[in-house]
Amino acid sequence: MTTTTHRFRKTAAALSLIGVLSITACAPVSTDASSTAASVTTSSASTTAPISTQSTPSGTTAQSITDTASAAEDFMATLSAEQREQILYAYDDEAKTTSWSNFPVTFVDRAGLNLSDLTEEQQAAALGVLEGLLSEEAYATITDIMGGDQYLYENSTSTEESLGQYYIAFFGDPSDTSAWEVQFGGHHLGINATLNGAEDSITFAPTHLGSQPAVYTDADGNEVQPLAGMYESAFAFYDSLSQEQQAQLYQGEQVSNMVCAPGGTCDYPTGTGIAGSELTEEQKQLLLEVVANWVGLADEQTTAEELAKIEASLDETYVNWSGATVYDMTAGEGIYFQISGPDVYIEFSNQQGSAGADVDGVTTGGWGHIHTIYRDPANDYANSVTQHEATGMSGPGGTGAPAGAPLAVG
Repeated sequence: MTTTTHRFRKTAAALSLIGVLSITACAPVSTDASSTAASVTTSSASTTAPISTQSTPSGTTAQSITDTASAAEDFMATLSAEQREQILYAYDDEAKTTSWSNFPVTFVDRAGLNLSDLTEEQQAAALGVLEGLLSEEAYATITDIMGGDQYLYENSTSTEESLGQYYIAFFGDPSDTSAWEVQFGGHHLGINATLNGAEDSITFAPTHLGSQPAVYTDADGNEVQPLAGMYESAFAFYDSLSQEQQAQLYQGEQVSNMVCAPGGTCDYPTGTGIAGSELTEEQKQLLLEVVANWVGLADEQTTAEELAKIEASLDETYVNWSGATVYDMTAGEGIYFQISGPDVYIEFSNQQGSAGADVDGVTTGGWGHIHTIYRDPANDYANSVTQHEATGMSGPGGTGAPAGAPLAVG
């Protein structure tokens, strides 16, 4: 059986660019550098077939912006006038912050168009937007997350009709010269990518990446682990710490609920655990490898510039950890870690419940159920709009639990 997992191989190249960025502009770099921080078995190449033929981004931010804008225009050309009206929002529309969540789409309404309502041609064109935006490995990770939801839909005991439903919306007109946002997601996925051709910048803050199950078998018999890189890099960092440092980091039993849930407001708690100033240079680089799982979704230049910004304030950034201390998915109930500083906020949380999405012989809770959030306290949504609380588990006007409630739902 082939195991299909993904780590962003460009991360090592991006990290090597950080020092260069302080003295010169980035030149395009190759995409075949290997990651340097794995302490457990790394992944094989993805066997996920491309859903459309859009080429992957090159190493520069400008090229990623151009590719994404072009793909968005191609997608919109396939839509009716009514559909184009549904997908387009003002750049500063408040819905940008309330229309995504880690809850199913039947609990929190999403903005834009539901891919399940589109023709096959339109679906392929919509996914072409993601291919223009993301690196090849990040795109494979996203489609593998979606594959996990489809796996649950076909094999689990859950009757949740939202499994496999994903929405796409644009805030602002797609352009390679001005600012706009691609919002894409469903239950275990919420991408908010702001692209600004005028400033040559892309930010993925805020973004929700999740997976249930964390490991599943696809239709071809391949074992797929979409977020293996998060586990691998996190334990590589943890294992690099001395016993004294681990004692500072460790907070006890595994935490299930997230402090800053996707789609919710946040006060960005910090100061708990170990500070970046107490890490060695090697440990700081390993921590940046962890962060790259969220900020390293596009090209090497975008990744390097974001990591350089985070590295500059890493001494004031804190990391804490709870739950398992050994990467063994057969033991314990998983892990929680939080990275909190001036320029980055990340939570990784294994959800203890399966939310009724049980599959015989497959772990769909704890280690097997991942929710994460990445935010930038200084630059969420590229500061285009203020985060408002999402509407809750019953959708707009409903009476369900708010988006910041305990994450017992799938």
